[in-house]
Amino acid sequence: MNVNHEIKSQLAKLLATEDLIVEHKHVETASFNVHDRVLTLPCWEKASSLVYDMLVGHEVGHALFTPDEEWWVDHQISPGIVNVVEDARIEKLMKRKYGGLAKCFYRGYNELHEDDFFKLEDEDVNEMTLPDRINLHFKLGNFIDINFSIEEKHFVARIDQCETFQDVLEVSKDLHDFCKANDEKRKQEKVDDAEPQGIPFGSSDSSDNSPSDSQEGTDEKDGESEGGEVKTEETQTKGDTPQEPAQLQTGDSSSSLDGQSSLDVKTDRSLQESLKDLIDQDDYYRDTNYIEIPNIDLKKVIVENSLLHSRIDKEWRDSHPDESVFTFPDKQFFEFKKSAQKEVNYLVKEFECKKSADAYARASTARTGILNTGVLHTYKFNEDLFKKVTVLPDGKNHGLVFILDWSGSMSRIMLDTLKQLYNLMWFCKKVQIPFEVYAFTICYPKTLVNEDGYEELTEIKANDFEVDKKFSLMNMFTSKTKGKILEKQMKTIFRIADGFTYGRCYDSDYAYRTPLGLGLSGTPLHETMIALHDILPQFKKENNVQKVQCVILTDGEGHPLSYHSEHTRFDDPTVTYLGRNNSARRNCFLRCRKTGRTYDLGGGSFYCSPHYTDAFLRNLRDKFQDINFIGIRILTSGDTHSFLSTYLDGTDLINARVNWRNTKTASIKTSGYHTYFGLSSNALSNDTEFEVKEDATKADIKKAFAKTLKGKKMNKKILSEFIELVA
Repeated sequence: MNVNHEIKSQLAKLLATEDLIVEHKHVETASFNVHDRVLTLPCWEKASSLVYDMLVGHEVGHALFTPDEEWWVDHQISPGIVNVVEDARIEKLMKRKYGGLAKCFYRGYNELHEDDFFKLEDEDVNEMTLPDRINLHFKLGNFIDINFSIEEKHFVARIDQCETFQDVLEVSKDLHDFCKANDEKRKQEKVDDAEPQGIPFGSSDSSDNSPSDSQEGTDEKDGESEGGEVKTEETQTKGDTPQEPAQLQTGDSSSSLDGQSSLDVKTDRSLQESLKDLIDQDDYYRDTNYIEIPNIDLKKVIVENSLLHSRIDKEWRDSHPDESVFTFPDKQFFEFKKSAQKEVNYLVKEFECKKSADAYARASTARTGILNTGVLHTYKFNEDLFKKVTVLPDGKNHGLVFILDWSGSMSRIMLDTLKQLYNLMWFCKKVQIPFEVYAFTICYPKTLVNEDGYEELTEIKANDFEVDKKFSLMNMFTSKTKGKILEKQMKTIFRIADGFTYGRCYDSDYAYRTPLGLGLSGTPLHETMIALHDILPQFKKENNVQKVQCVILTDGEGHPLSYHSEHTRFDDPTVTYLGRNNSARRNCFLRCRKTGRTYDLGGGSFYCSPHYTDAFLRNLRDKFQDINFIGIRILTSGDTHSFLSTYLDGTDLINARVNWRNTKTASIKTSGYHTYFGLSSNALSNDTEFEVKEDATKADIKKAFAKTLKGKKMNKKILSEFIELVA
């Protein structure tokens, strides 16, 4: 069975009526840390959904009702017996609290019984010890007949009436004493029966193994130490629930007639051993890890707009005092700016129309109490004689945050991507929407703090993602920059992108060097998404906007992140240290304490996939529910199939391929983005203006016209959908 741990975690939280931290790990038993409120559940991968829900309900019952106290210090009681009685109590309380759980427990235990989880196939239930029969009565009493004597029924009734943990301890102590007394009585009967068979009264052999001596020896092994504590299989972790079912060991090993102590709850041990079989042993070698988003210092990450461009300008003044080398890219920039005005105006028109339509849809009409003299003559048949006023709600203030992929794989399509970005920036300027543009990189020069390298961007903590020390966000553009300066900055970055795309550094006529730190690098996309947790609320506050859109322009996914965790020294297990794990992928989950959700990073795979990026995006969407996250991906011909098949299948995939052939666009709704737009790099680079040669034939004109319409159709379709999201 493929278990959705996220759903099961939410179930546990709902049952607990609090925002518990639920961890699914490859452990043999469940545990609950009372102080940290962390419920650890085994990964019962092989359990049916019904049994899984029952087990979750049971463990949440312990979390809610079993107190955090070391009861064994003051009570010499078999842990097995306490566990049986406590199980009956907490399951009763859970079924009382949640009526629907009764059916879940009924069907779940029936399934376990049918699969012989209690190992009853070769057993006569009514010949079992009293604690075993009590355990089966409360768990399987609906499916098997269990006999009790009048004296034993007294204990069953008392257990059924337990409401508090103190009640559990009192009944368990009396049951423990009762069973122990019965063991002593049967043992004495066995001795009395054995004496006439050749053992003279009062004699003893040299081995000193008389029944009384044996009893004394076994009493020492009852699980009671000299200090009165019950010995268990493993030391309880501080803060965990006192002895969960699978943690409990038989507290008395004194033998009855058949070799089994009455204090030994065989059925409980069998159940716990059988439950271990529900854990997928294939993944047991690697435990589940829950990793959290660290707090990042934005001052150490963001390269301010003014600093960035002053560095570029200074370097180019020194290396290219003659700006003639920029003649060609500058010409291309101004030509593009002129041709883009139609597209920008279309965006503005669509935005204003959709915004107005939304406002009128939310408009309210009210009577003013002032007579409308224009309709007074209709008073005989019209009661509505008062003037009305239509109130339009105030429109929301908008803001956009753009993230530009500045990685090496973008070199061929950087210019086309930049053109799309510029269209959106000019649109924002025209409708007075504040915006910020950040480009992520690991190449921007930073100052070494010591011989070990660069300054840490986050506080190093266990189970936090590691952020690359060389990671930077270059604030390339901001709406705060005045018009002429902004245009100059856009022209500067256009030159750099043009150099990447056309290889100007190798062109003898137009050779210019990429400024230091502006070279293309790796893909710290996931580090950027970590930074967005702080950037977005800061942007919203500084600009006083209500509606924010986050647009990410990229050609793919980022690399997996490292994380920190506690390790023990091989030569000295008592010494722990904070170690670095190279990659958070398989069996790793992103955990967000604010939303209370977890997100699978690997999906069982050792390799990074688009779903890794989707996990970070879904976390952002859950945390910032008033923000739209929009992806714009520029696709080469070889990337299209992979992009579409990653997020679509069946009929949806077929339809998407047809649409791609017609429009060279795709609009994906099933990724981590609210909408993930795919655009053809070839289509974007094509000039959509209607141009033909003077001596063109009718066929050439027709072909050029069709090409123009195709390009316009593509742009308008995508831009219209984009504006709908924004407005």
